[in-house]
Amino acid sequence: MSPNTRWVAGFRSAVIDPAEQIKLADSRAFADETVRQVLHLDGGGDQIRVRLSNRYGRTPLTIGAARVALRKSADQIASETDTALRFGGAERVSIPVGAELISDPVDLPVAAGTDLTLSLYLPESTGLATFSHGPREIAYVTSGNAAAELALPGATEVPLRFFVTGVDVLAPADTPIGVAFGDSWFEGVGTTMSANRRSVDALNARIGHGWVVNQGIGGNRALTGEIGEHALSRFDRDVLGVPGVSRVLLNFGINDLILGAMADQPPATADELIAGLTELARRAHAAGLIVHAATIGPYAGCVYPGMPIEETQPTRHAVNEWLRGTDIFDAVFDVDRAVADAERPDFIRPEFDSGDGMHLNDAGARAMAETVDVTALFGAHAAPAGDVTPVPHFTTA
Repeated sequence: MSPNTRWVAGFRSAVIDPAEQIKLADSRAFADETVRQVLHLDGGGDQIRVRLSNRYGRTPLTIGAARVALRKSADQIASETDTALRFGGAERVSIPVGAELISDPVDLPVAAGTDLTLSLYLPESTGLATFSHGPREIAYVTSGNAAAELALPGATEVPLRFFVTGVDVLAPADTPIGVAFGDSWFEGVGTTMSANRRSVDALNARIGHGWVVNQGIGGNRALTGEIGEHALSRFDRDVLGVPGVSRVLLNFGINDLILGAMADQPPATADELIAGLTELARRAHAAGLIVHAATIGPYAGCVYPGMPIEETQPTRHAVNEWLRGTDIFDAVFDVDRAVADAERPDFIRPEFDSGDGMHLNDAGARAMAETVDVTALFGAHAAPAGDVTPVPHFTTA
């Protein structure tokens, strides 16, 4: 590896435990099956390595074969790029319960926006898979070992992602990396399937040097576990553990206010949310990261029954006013004002509403991305992690 290059995150996929009580989607098990997954790279480099996870597995995970290739279309791969992954030189490997594994480097140059395919042959019963439940991308599942096949005709299409947490790329050493750390408004729930129109994708289209990887989990909370480990719990792994990270964007709050109703839990208070966000800022700054935070977007049109919608609006307003006035973050991007209906400010503007009253469609995700000041986020501040100078505080109205 050249001294002018280093391994940085080119793609991330935050995963959850299939055994959680609160569920928005169910995982599945595999046995003598191949799953081919599309990984849309946020950034590129001259080599790649893939991260596999059995973090929430109950039994060891056997990988019979793993292959990467550039995607041609749908489940079809570009044959000339098809390459076997090895782990310590071996093509077959077992990942212990709770463990993760990084592949050996692969000489496969990739660019930002590349659709990489990862094909895993799973010869033995896996139990319910460690998974990402809202990736806005399709996985293709077929029987037997089809990892090297050019296409998977008749494969079952599943809108989930399994056993993969990221792709690292060998990139120039001065490449700045950000992490979008939050909930469904980052993960992309509500945007068009397989179109890469999440807010993070729209943000990356505005960045000239460096990129942001997506660690959003639909339903995730800042303070309470399920769905996914809460932000304070997963921060070290999903932010500080991301190679090359030097800045982080936070987007939490909606689920702390309403999701707990699914398990008879009370909404978070304003003081609790402010304390949690303050702690995230403190930990980010202690690690030398630039930290940006989003205001809590509107959700009064939520169509899902049983949620405490009206009664939590005062808390949302209080936290947002604190966010707009505090100086503990390097920047605040005011998503709330950008996507709220001017006539009904607790509701998403109709042209930005995905249809469920609490998630953004493609246009809304783009409007969210446009609230981020990319000059403040990256600009001339392209130093590696640990050599970061904070930018001045500002608020985008």
